Amino acid sequence: MPSSSPLPPPPPPVGIRSWPDRDALLRDRAVVLGELVTGFIGPARLGILWMWAGTAAFGWSLVGAAWLMFEDALGAFDAIPGVFCLAGGAALLVPAVVLLAVGAARDLRIHRLLVAWGGLDRDPAWDAPLRRPRASLAWLLTSFPLCAVGLFACVAVPATARAGEQTYGLVALLMGLGFLAWLTGLTGLVKAFAHRRWVLRVLAGAPAAVDA
Repeated sequence: MPSSSPLPPPPPPVGIRSWPDRDALLRDRAVVLGELVTGFIGPARLGILWMWAGTAAFGWSLVGAAWLMFEDALGAFDAIPGVFCLAGGAALLVPAVVLLAVGAARDLRIHRLLVAWGGLDRDPAWDAPLRRPRASLAWLLTSFPLCAVGLFACVAVPATARAGEQTYGLVALLMGLGFLAWLTGLTGLVKAFAHRRWVLRVLAGAPAAVDA
C-alpha cells in the first residue's frame, strides 16, 4: 500500500520550536494530522489495500492452478501450461506481497507521527475532524468478515484434506487464499482499532507541555 507522497517530518524538538503562538501551532498541527489521518485510514487506503490483496490472491490462484496442472500432467508436454501459469502467478504475487509489506511499514511510520504530532497539544475544535468514526467503522465492517472467512478457510480446508476429500494442490490453493483473506482482514482490523485507540488516548488525553 505504498504512496508516492512523502510523509511530513516529526515535530521539532522542544528547544528549537519556532511557533509564534499556540494558535499557529494548532493550525500546523491540524494540517499535518489531517494529512496523516487521511493517509492512515482514508477510503483510498482501504481501496489500495484491497487492490494489492486481490492482486496477490489472483497471483496465488495462478500458482495453485499450475500446481493442479502438474499433479494431473502425464508427461513433460502436459506440464507446459502449468509453467506459464506459475510464471504469471509469481509475476503478480511477488510484487503484490512486497507492496503490501511496504504499505504496512508506511502505516507504522504514519501511526508514530500521529502520536508525536497529536501529543503536541489538544483542542476539541481542531481535533473533531480527525476522529473519523465513519472511516473507522468502514474499515471494521469490511475487514471483520474477510478475516473470519479467511481464518475459517485456513482451519476447515486441512480437515477436508485429512478426510481425503481434497488433493494437496487444491488444499494449498484454498489455504493460501484463506491466509491472504485473513491477513488482509487482520490488517484492516488493526488499523481500525489503532485509529480508535489514538483518538481516545491522544486526542482525548492530556496535552503535552508546549514551548511555543
